[in-house]
Amino acid sequence: MIEQNRLNAYHIMWLFVFFDLPTNIKKERKAAARFRKDLLQDGFTMMQYSVYVRHCASKESAEVHIKRIKGCVPEKGKVSILRITDKQYGDIMNYWGIKEEPLPEGPKQLEIF
Repeated sequence: MIEQNRLNAYHIMWLFVFFDLPTNIKKERKAAARFRKDLLQDGFTMMQYSVYVRHCASKESAEVHIKRIKGCVPEKGKVSILRITDKQYGDIMNYWGIKEEPLPEGPKQLEIF
């Protein structure tokens, strides 16, 4: 019964990472590029240039990824993390021009870590 509750749309999480990082000098550009690379290596996908998203199988998994993000935030700039349920994510509306596009399909298999 407990395992069944863990898989419902209110326990599965999505993480959004929004950021605005300075890129005026070489050191800042390098830090911003490193942060993006770290997000990609941690399983995030780029939704927009400064918005990355990741599916997490549980709240506990989301906490692990949040901790990793906190560990690689650059010295300067702003980073925001938003955690939402799979149910909330299902209500997202995406538009390219005036045409609404459906959500890409979520992961088909469970993450086992």
